[in-house]
Amino acid sequence: VKLTESGGASVQTGGSLRLSCGVSGYIGRRYCMAWFRQAPGKEREEVVRMDIYDKTRYADFVAGRFTFSRASAENAFYLQMNDLKPEDTAMYYCAALEYLGYCPSTPDVWGQGTVVIVSS
Repeated sequence: VKLTESGGASVQTGGSLRLSCGVSGYIGRRYCMAWFRQAPGKEREEVVRMDIYDKTRYADFVAGRFTFSRASAENAFYLQMNDLKPEDTAMYYCAALEYLGYCPSTPDVWGQGTVVIVSS
């Protein structure tokens, strides 16, 4: 399984972006999917995760601004980000977590990341 992110860009406060995570290799419903981010000088943090039943869990800082979705062909995932703030500036990573009857905390597969910059 290989993950490839795209869609990162530089936007102004209040703007929107849609990040994409392309999946090479069949994952079916074997993996939970997630987005993480890492801002300069900070630790990587989880943004959202989706289990194999498409149930999502968002970090508190998302506060209803982001939406995680799965493409119908299940070969891509999307993170729609609205009302972006300067504190959303970070490298965003797509990740896959092998489902073990639950979604584990540590991903098994990472993408290379895509940069989001939000200017005030």
